[in-house]
Parts: sequence; structure tokens; C-alpha cells
Amino acid sequence: MNAESIKENLESIRKRITSAAIACGRDPLLIKLVAVSKTRPADDIREASKAGARLFGENYVKEAVEKIERLSDLDVSFHYIGHLQSNKAKVAVRMFDLIHSVDSVGLAMELDKQAKKSGKIQKILVQVNTGMEQSKSGVSDTELEPLIREISVLENISVRGLMTIPPFDSDPETVRPFFRSLRLASERIKQMDLPSIRMDELSMGMTGDFETAIEEGATLVRIGTAIFGDRS
Repeated sequence: MNAESIKENLESIRKRITSAAIACGRDPLLIKLVAVSKTRPADDIREASKAGARLFGENYVKEAVEKIERLSDLDVSFHYIGHLQSNKAKVAVRMFDLIHSVDSVGLAMELDKQAKKSGKIQKILVQVNTGMEQSKSGVSDTELEPLIREISVLENISVRGLMTIPPFDSDPETVRPFFRSLRLASERIKQMDLPSIRMDELSMGMTGDFETAIEEGATLVRIGTAIFGDRS
């Protein structure tokens, strides 16, 4: 996609984020845009960066590494938003500022181990499968609190919040209950008052439903198509 289109799309999305936040009485500055750059060339990320994007979301470790190394001169942050395998934990810790998709104690422990070796506190979100879809990763609502307790003792992991990918539906109102479920889960976790567990972030909402997600408390919205166009 050409640079002008990316710039115009980013401006449009920022305006929509601001409008959605103000309409529900939230501060627009508390909502961060993650430009989903998976499968996009490094040049698209560079153009989005010129237009003011600062957070980029990647789904595939190998692809992300190649792009991040090419773009090392940029003042941007990369988030990992795809399903992460434990054998990729070492690279993920090296490359990503925030990992959105931790869904097991085994993965958390491996990230903790690799972060300790690197002298880093790895920030993560715990992924919740709010729609209980077999095709999607994430823990169930009932598994969430036990997992959080187990992760809370890991010295090099800092839980910053929760993430979900709700069942797809063209009507944002249909997915609203899944966003609300994540917000309520976050509020329950806060009440547990565990060390190294913070519920600052709710990563939810994509191109078709991010305004509804904002109404339900999203702080990180993951938007790709509305910025970069349809993937080929």
C-alpha cells in the first residue's frame, strides 16, 4: 500500500478511536493503537511509523525477526499477538516488548527462564478464550485465576492485563458480551492483589469491532486491515 493511503487510514482510525472514547466518557489518550503488521512488508511499517504509529503487532516469530532487524533504526515497539510456542520463547523475549498471548504456565515459565537469562522483566498479557472456541488459544474463564496465581510467583514475568479474540461476527453488538466478560475478569483479578500482577491493559477489538471494545474498556486495539488494506 502506498504511503499516502497508510497515513490517511491512520488518521481516520485515530479520529474514530477518539470519537468512540469521548462518546463513552473515556480519555482517548488511554487507548493505544497496535498496528497489526503481520504479513506486511517492512516498508509498510516504516511508512506507518512516519505517519505516527508507534506500536506494531506481529503473529509469526520468524517473519517478525526479519522485519524488526531491518527496522532497528525506528523508534517503535513490537508486540507479539499470535499463538506462541515455548520453543520460540527465547527469540520472543529478545524481540518483543509485550507478549499478548500467554495461555499456559508452561509458556510463562519458559518466558521467565529466558527473561532471567537476558536480565529482562518480560511484560505479558494472559489470553482468555472468552468464546470457548476450540480453534482459538486462550484459557477459559475458570482457568484464568489459577493460572494467574501460578504466574505471579515468576520473578522475571510481569502480567500487565488480559487479551481476547472473540468469535467473529459482522455485528459488533454480538461480540460485546465477550469484551465485557474480559473486563469483568480483569476486575476480579485486580481484587486478588497478587505481586507482579497488574490489570492495566485490556487488549481487545479489531478493525470491525474496536469501537465496541473501547466502550467495554479496551486499552489496546489491534487494527490491521483498516490501516494497511486487505492482505493479499
